[in-house]
Amino acid sequence: MKAKHIKWGAIFALLPIAFLFYGMIVFGGQKYEGSTQNCFTDGILINGLAAFGKLERPEVLFLHDKHTDALEKKNKDCLTCHVKDKNNNLSIKFKRIENVSKDEVMDIYHLNCINCHNEMSASGDKSGPVTCGECHRDKVEESLCRAPIEIDKSLHGRHSKAYENKCETCHHEYNPETKKLFYEKGKESSCRYCHKDKTEENRMSMSMAAHTQCVNCHKKNIEEQKTAGPIKCSGCHDAKKQQLISKLDTIPRLERKQPDAALIKNNSPELATRMNFVPFDHKAHEEYNDTCRVCHHESLNECTKCHTLLGIKEGSNVSLESSMHTKKEKSSCIGCHEAKQKDKQCIGCHTFDSSRKKSSEDYCAKCHMSVPAQGTFTEEKDMSNFLLISRKLTTDSYNAEEIPEKVVMKDLVDKYEQAEMPHRKIVEYFEKSINSNKLSGYFHKDKNTVCNGCHHNSTSSVKPTRCGNCHGKPLAESENLDKPVLMTAYHGLCIGCHKEMELGKATGCADCHKERKKWWNNSVNR
Repeated sequence: MKAKHIKWGAIFALLPIAFLFYGMIVFGGQKYEGSTQNCFTDGILINGLAAFGKLERPEVLFLHDKHTDALEKKNKDCLTCHVKDKNNNLSIKFKRIENVSKDEVMDIYHLNCINCHNEMSASGDKSGPVTCGECHRDKVEESLCRAPIEIDKSLHGRHSKAYENKCETCHHEYNPETKKLFYEKGKESSCRYCHKDKTEENRMSMSMAAHTQCVNCHKKNIEEQKTAGPIKCSGCHDAKKQQLISKLDTIPRLERKQPDAALIKNNSPELATRMNFVPFDHKAHEEYNDTCRVCHHESLNECTKCHTLLGIKEGSNVSLESSMHTKKEKSSCIGCHEAKQKDKQCIGCHTFDSSRKKSSEDYCAKCHMSVPAQGTFTEEKDMSNFLLISRKLTTDSYNAEEIPEKVVMKDLVDKYEQAEMPHRKIVEYFEKSINSNKLSGYFHKDKNTVCNGCHHNSTSSVKPTRCGNCHGKPLAESENLDKPVLMTAYHGLCIGCHKEMELGKATGCADCHKERKKWWNNSVNR
């Protein structure tokens, strides 16, 4: 059986070349592209000799874009430092294609770097160091601020359009018997599934694979005077420039024969489970996330192939139940849903709501839905579609007249006038947020959900427990140190909510309280 390695690459082809000339800053007395003061997106640490043992001298910080700019001024190009392989691609290694011995590596760097610096200096140009300690510095003041770049669906869509959906331009697999790359339609996957952080045997690291394929592709497009992506470090790895990358208005769906709907269930018939199957809207979740790797973190296989009911070695012994319910893992269902609660539209309520118990059968049944009688459907996808359609994404709520219009707070009346909280207006604001969010609309069906956001330890009722019933006055503070007094509770909840939700008001005293006039002020005015 052939072991196949899959790669998913060619990343940056359509990024406007204009990015190459954006964001000039002053560096070393001259205009320099990208980065901020003492923090560089183009920094490369030259430490290849570490592969031969402990370094005799400190590693060297090399600023790639700075050197590229300097060479361009001398009408020199990438071939000054890089050589081409048999496929006419530039090697990302300096002045070589393959790995060589320790002494040869040292000679390549020392001979070529120092000679180039001497030539630049002799011609009257500003040049680089020529002594050991100037490159191999014990103390480096500069730091790296290289932002990783991700191929999201928009960027993938732009590449697909540019290459007329010829997936083989970037995607390939590896046949270990013939030691050749080949393309197999329908097997396209993320390059990160095979290309890891470090080079392993015959697989290049992710960094090396991306720079070899992407930069060479972009460079060829530039030579052919076609629209191309960046070839400089800052073009891809400057965080500000990444925000300028154009997004498609309509992002095409990634087609890989994936289902629109699936049924998540135990694939071991001999092992019984008491939980109902979970219908999963695969197509909708594709739209929610930028990449398939949010869920398919190791491969595009079904989750149950690696995560079985009891767990197997291939899935790091993580059981199916844990893979779907672990809160700290964003690739799990609950982990991802919990992360959504941090959105500013949700966090106001979920700051306290997270402490509520969610282990009831009713809560589990939100996903583990009751299935139709056996024999109703012959295809799992049909059953899943039926269950998904049966879900009602609406939130029940109390009638407006049942919700108090205002809540008056009188706890600081010695310094301020009483505060009036627009209670009904706040409730209606949260209800509007919930109804515009599909995830909230599905999980927040109970009419008390919005109430629980503030009345976090109250029983569900049209008249929930008043804040003062639990949060006492200062004298009661010693009775329960974990329970803030009423004034602290008000301020913690109200101000905290306004800050977290970025509402931009009600964070200062006078925003809620009008200052009470002193009686002696009144007497002076008489």
